[in-house]
Amino acid sequence: MTINSVFQGRSLLAEKDFTPAEIQYLVDFGLHLKTMQHENIPHRYLEGKNIALLFEKTSTRTRSAFTTAAIELGAHPEYLGSNDIQLGKKESVEDTAIVLGRMFDGIEFRGFKQSDVEELAQYSGVPVWNGLTDEWHPTQMIADFMTIKENFGHLRGLTLSFIGDGRNNMANSLLVTGAMLGVNVHIVAPEELHPAQEVVNLANKFAAESGAQLMVTADIDKGVKGSNVLYTDVWVSMGESDWENRVKLLKPYQVNMEMIKKTGMGPDDLIFMHCLPAFHDVKTEYGKDIEEKYGITEMEVTDEVFRSQYARQFEEAENRKHSIKAIMAATLGNLFIPAVPPLEDARK
Repeated sequence: MTINSVFQGRSLLAEKDFTPAEIQYLVDFGLHLKTMQHENIPHRYLEGKNIALLFEKTSTRTRSAFTTAAIELGAHPEYLGSNDIQLGKKESVEDTAIVLGRMFDGIEFRGFKQSDVEELAQYSGVPVWNGLTDEWHPTQMIADFMTIKENFGHLRGLTLSFIGDGRNNMANSLLVTGAMLGVNVHIVAPEELHPAQEVVNLANKFAAESGAQLMVTADIDKGVKGSNVLYTDVWVSMGESDWENRVKLLKPYQVNMEMIKKTGMGPDDLIFMHCLPAFHDVKTEYGKDIEEKYGITEMEVTDEVFRSQYARQFEEAENRKHSIKAIMAATLGNLFIPAVPPLEDARK
């Protein structure tokens, strides 16, 4: 079986649109491409391609990852920010999609509505990649599970606990993707912030096939015990403003050294992850503002954990580039090669 016979021309809009085997393949392909780059092996699979990068929401990592990934694959990325696009305002998503599809070979979209990225895929005629919406974050998932596999050598049977806002796109994606890959996922959050039942049902369906054990709980001790990965995200997502209520609800769910101890795991069996940016100190305007209003200097994770031997957030950030390379190359490149070829073959 070849890459292009399975992936070529497809869009990645949500993890659930691919099979567990296909998600696992993208994880492994991302790790393979990372090794190729570190060993200076050329992999310009998208030579001459043009990629549109549509950003309604800003991002350091997503923009940098797509830009560098495209260039290293031989493609030309074109950034279109919120002032350059008028989705649903001055121009419909359908019309925008048709125009961009006639000019570009692939489109990345990072914005608010899942329906927008789905409509872009429906009408553009080219692969579309979801760089984040309010519901799903599939490109982040490939990087995250790459990071976990790098550290443990495997995925199936590991336990990942996501602590914080269990309703956000990261919690949704981690729950579903983990279930697909046989990873036990625990969503540890106040009851008011538990994931939607529709998402839980979808994850349970995948878990029944993979053997993953899922848990949604407000009980911190129960939720983090035996975890191999502690994962958290900002308490208030982009586009939201309910800081006062979130700080009150989530302050007990801060990832700190006490929580690390509650896992019962040592540094060889436990890592900390965060998709970034992280409010672990007051060296940002947000951090200073929260300190003034609520009297706290650290939010979802303490600076001690963020800088500890458990921390893998910067390796995770680097993997955004390699994971996006895998996604773009598999869905857009003409890769008539065996799945994840050995490096000896790649050097020829």
